[in-house]
Amino acid sequence: MEPAPGQNPAADPGDRFLTTPLMIVFLIVFIDLIGFGMIIPVLPLFAQKEPFLATPLELGFVQSIYSWMQFVFSPLLGSLSDRYGRRPILFISMLGSAVGYMIIGLAATLLLIFIGRIVSGITGGNISAAQAYIADVTSKENRAKGMGLFGAAFGLGFIAGPALGGILSKFSIHLPFYFAAGLSLTSAAAVYFLLPESLILGTVKVKSKSGIASIIEPFRERSFALINIVYFLLVTSFSIMTYAFVLYTAYRFGYNAEQNGYLFAFVGIIAVIGQGVLFGRLAKRFGETRLAAFGCLLMAASLFLIPLIGPLSGGLAALLGVCVLLSFGNALGSPSLTSLVSKVAHDDDQGSSLGIMQAGASLARAVGPMIGGFLLNNAVNQVDEHTLYRTFWTASAIMLVAMIVAIYFMGTFRREVRL
Repeated sequence: MEPAPGQNPAADPGDRFLTTPLMIVFLIVFIDLIGFGMIIPVLPLFAQKEPFLATPLELGFVQSIYSWMQFVFSPLLGSLSDRYGRRPILFISMLGSAVGYMIIGLAATLLLIFIGRIVSGITGGNISAAQAYIADVTSKENRAKGMGLFGAAFGLGFIAGPALGGILSKFSIHLPFYFAAGLSLTSAAAVYFLLPESLILGTVKVKSKSGIASIIEPFRERSFALINIVYFLLVTSFSIMTYAFVLYTAYRFGYNAEQNGYLFAFVGIIAVIGQGVLFGRLAKRFGETRLAAFGCLLMAASLFLIPLIGPLSGGLAALLGVCVLLSFGNALGSPSLTSLVSKVAHDDDQGSSLGIMQAGASLARAVGPMIGGFLLNNAVNQVDEHTLYRTFWTASAIMLVAMIVAIYFMGTFRREVRL
C-alpha cells in the first residue's frame, strides 16, 4: 500500500508499534552502541599505560573532549537531519566513529588519542538523528515506548560492548578499538542498504534562524527549558560516575578492564529490563513526569552508596546491588525526559529539538569527566579514599538538585502539557 501524500514513508499506516523501520534503527543503534560500550572499561586503563601514562585529570579531559565536540556539532547535525533527512546524517556519523576508533587504536601518543576522540565527537550526531527517526515513525501515544526501545538498544549495547571490550583487551589493548571501528562500519552499511528515510524532504519547514539563536529560541518555552535542565544534571552526574567507576573498582577492588567489562554488562542487563520491559508500562500508568523524578531519587541514593562499598564492606554483592539501583534510576529518568521533549516539541522541530537536547547532554558528558578528573585527582596525581568519596557524593548531590527541578516541573506543567 502506497503512503498517502505527505505521509511518512517509513510509518505504518495501521499505526503498529514494532514496524520494520523501527526494528532496523533499533539494530543499527544496538550495533553502534556495542562499539561505544566496548571503549568504556578499556579507555581509562589504556591511557594510563605506556607510552601515554595519563593522570586522572588527563583521563578526565580524554573522556570529555568527545562530548565537547558533540556539544558543538549535535544541534547542527540535528538541524541537517530536518533539512536533508535522518539517513545521511546517521551514515556520516557512523563513518566518523569508525575513523575515530582507528586513530585511537593506532595511537602512540596521548595527542593522537585526543585527535581520535575529536573526530568521533564531531560526527557523533547519531543519537539525536536516531531519536528523531523514532519520533518520525511512532505516534505520540507510542512515543514513550519508542524512546524506551531506543534506551533498550543502549542497554543491550552495554551488555555486549563492555564485556566484549574486556575480553578483547586480554589479547591486545588496541584490539577493542579496531573491533569498534569495524562495528561502526557495519552500522554505516546497514543504514545505507537497509534503512528507509523516515522524513519526506520538503515537508518540514526548516527555520531560517541558525547558530546561537536556533539553540536559545526553544528555551523560551519554560517546559522545554526545565526538562533540559533535569536531563543536563542527570547526564552530568551519570558521566561523573561512568568516568570514575573504572578507576574506583581498580583502586578499591583491584579490577582490570575485563572485570569492569562484566560489571558494565550487568548494568546493561538491568537497563534492558528497565527500559525495554518496564518503562513503557510504567509510563502509561504513572506518566513520564513522575518517573523522571523517581529515577533521579534512585540515582542520588545509589551514587551516595557507591564509595561506602569495598571488599570488607559489602563486597561484590553490595556493588551489584547498588548497580541495580543506579541502572533502574537511569532507565526510568533518561527515556522519560527524552519522551517529554519529543512531546512538547512541534512535529517540524523533532530533529532540532532532540539535537539541542543531545547537545546539552554532550555538554554534560564533557563537564562531568572534567569535574570527576579534578575531584578524583589528589596532590600526587593519584586516586585515594578521600577523592573517591567527594567524587561520588558530588554526583549524588547533583541528582538531588535534578529531582527537585523534576518535582517542580511535575507540579507546574504536567496538567498544562497533559503529560
